[in-house]
Amino acid sequence: MWRFADRYDLQMLLQAARGVARGPVARLVAEGGRNSHEWTSAKADLLPVFDESGITAAFLEPEHGGFVSGPKNLALALVAFELSWVDAGAATSSLAGNLGLAPIHECGTAEQRARYLSAAAPPKPGAEHAQVRAAFALTEPIPFAGVDTGVLSGRVRVAEWPAEGEPVLQVDKRGRFITNMAFANVVTAAVQSDDPRFKGSCLVILEEGDPGTWDRGVPTKKLVHQLSSTCDPVFNLRVPASRIVGGYTIKEGAIVPNYSHSEVIEAVFRRTRVTVGLMTAAKLLSAVEPIILYQRRRFRGGEGAPGTPRYELGLQQKQDGLHRLVDIWATGEASASLGFAAARLYDELDPLEQRKNQYLAEHNLVGRAALKAMAAVHNDALEYLGLAAQPAGRRDEDRLAALRARPLVEFVLRDSLANVLCPACKLWNTGHGANLMREAVSLMGGYGVTEDCPGFLGQKWMDAQLEATYEGPEAVQRLQLSITMTNELFLAQFRCWLGELRQLAAARPGTGACTLASAMTLWLWTLQHLQQATDAEGAKLYHKNRQGVTFPLADALCWLLAGRQFILDLVELETQGATQPGLAEALPGLLSFFTDLCHVQSARAAGEVARVCTELVYGYQRHPTWDEAGCATCYRADELESLEGIIPGIDGSARAYGDVAEAGDARPAKAGPCASAAGLETFIRLRTKLDGCLTGSRLAKDRAAAALTSVMTREALDYPA
Repeated sequence: MWRFADRYDLQMLLQAARGVARGPVARLVAEGGRNSHEWTSAKADLLPVFDESGITAAFLEPEHGGFVSGPKNLALALVAFELSWVDAGAATSSLAGNLGLAPIHECGTAEQRARYLSAAAPPKPGAEHAQVRAAFALTEPIPFAGVDTGVLSGRVRVAEWPAEGEPVLQVDKRGRFITNMAFANVVTAAVQSDDPRFKGSCLVILEEGDPGTWDRGVPTKKLVHQLSSTCDPVFNLRVPASRIVGGYTIKEGAIVPNYSHSEVIEAVFRRTRVTVGLMTAAKLLSAVEPIILYQRRRFRGGEGAPGTPRYELGLQQKQDGLHRLVDIWATGEASASLGFAAARLYDELDPLEQRKNQYLAEHNLVGRAALKAMAAVHNDALEYLGLAAQPAGRRDEDRLAALRARPLVEFVLRDSLANVLCPACKLWNTGHGANLMREAVSLMGGYGVTEDCPGFLGQKWMDAQLEATYEGPEAVQRLQLSITMTNELFLAQFRCWLGELRQLAAARPGTGACTLASAMTLWLWTLQHLQQATDAEGAKLYHKNRQGVTFPLADALCWLLAGRQFILDLVELETQGATQPGLAEALPGLLSFFTDLCHVQSARAAGEVARVCTELVYGYQRHPTWDEAGCATCYRADELESLEGIIPGIDGSARAYGDVAEAGDARPAKAGPCASAAGLETFIRLRTKLDGCLTGSRLAKDRAAAALTSVMTREALDYPA
């Protein structure tokens, strides 16, 4: 389903990560390793385990000691998923080292990459160099730390500038919530200029041993992710200017970094946010088996002999717990599908982005010239999508081939999708996922909030709250989505998906694909309407400052994206699963169950979209009152009496669907006349159609719930409690 069946290297990496998670990590959690804020020797023992298993080197290129060639977004996503299945703190401890090196990997000079990335690989026998353990110091101890990454209190200034030598920088940085600081010996820190001889902001590489103060700080007293080290460090160090990530140039006697800090973190976070989203998806799916075991065993030891429904099914005799578990399972699958799709997309995008940068450099396109060139590519891509959507026999194939061959067309198409999928994955997986983790804990009864709860569900629920704020809280993701989801290139591809889903629905009607397509149509109409409409005061509705409009619409889009990708993964399972010998016998039942899960998820997505869109379309209109203008829209009783003889039944119809002013201006007991829907006829038609598309969705949920009573499980989890 997640498209790595043909990648032996990824399969071996996944198996290694699974062994680490369900072995050393699970034992540490079971032994109470999460009960302290400090970085203990037991926690530190995980680092060599990560090294030996290959997890540490998974981020690195082969020339730097890694073993996975090419883009590694899917590889790192799989590692994070497997570690988070047991404990997200362990996953964070591993991934934070990658995050510390990511600025160097994405934007560093060749010398910086050679020095730090090579040293990050576990030393080979006989090697003398100390292994680099990295941390990323972005957030600072300012109000609302981490919310606005554009605000920096860390400062850099020129300490020395020899006439014939390299400038020496003075870096002052106080970090907040910095992961890996208990053992990191290299830090990439975000700083702002405090010197007229230094322009703008940058990331700078700090090393333990640089002249000055390297204070790791006190441990953060977290309630979550205790298997990772988090501190508030203080740095006051002198470093050479060559440590500026990406290098610098000298202009008019001032140092100008080649990359600002915001440019670097944009390149980094747009990839790593996806991984964080998958950490919460793993929690949801890992909760399914413990809940099933708990439900079935709930009454054993009391009344009911083996073989009776009470003994064999326990709480699964009743539908409520089963239906709620279906929602958890469906959400977990949809969030995993969305996250792994985004990871694969970045694997496709990375080489295209390098090609784009190379193309712009070769043609000396910078500044406005580069923007103009990319705008032309944007238009080519729109034309390409329009032609590709036409029937094969009626389109200009030569023109289509010419557009496909043009430089950067494929890049801008993929980039427009990535700019939506990344924040959508982070927002929906961690936000809605955290809510569903609470549901998972509640299904365990009082057991769910105990330290020895099977599957560590209580800890996972708490951990999910932190993941929702990692690398930008929900407001940051919604803000980005409100901008990127209006990109015409994204919307053009979104419209193409509508036809694809209708075709899928024709071949696989039980998936809910048609329901999802109807919900997508309603969302698209609402977006276009809100971009043109005004509120009751005449103010524009779709505006960056109207977050009461843009943010809910972004939330609704996330439901659609997750549901669609789940359906696409089901199709992949059906088409490719038959080639897997291990799936041959179980595949029909698996497909039937996953089809119902898709239908359940599509129906839930449709309901969320319908609710959000209806509130936004109607909610900004002023409700009529019993004034002269409002009463003018009402029927009068004497008018209806005279019309009844001409149009039989109009009196009853008007009273059922409208407001009638009785004799003496008597009015119905309510706030005012019913609101008019003038101009919203299309919306009403689309909403009515969507409601009808929910037909059969509850039957699918009943079937999925019934299937849960016969799902095969192990006698015990494959990691300790």
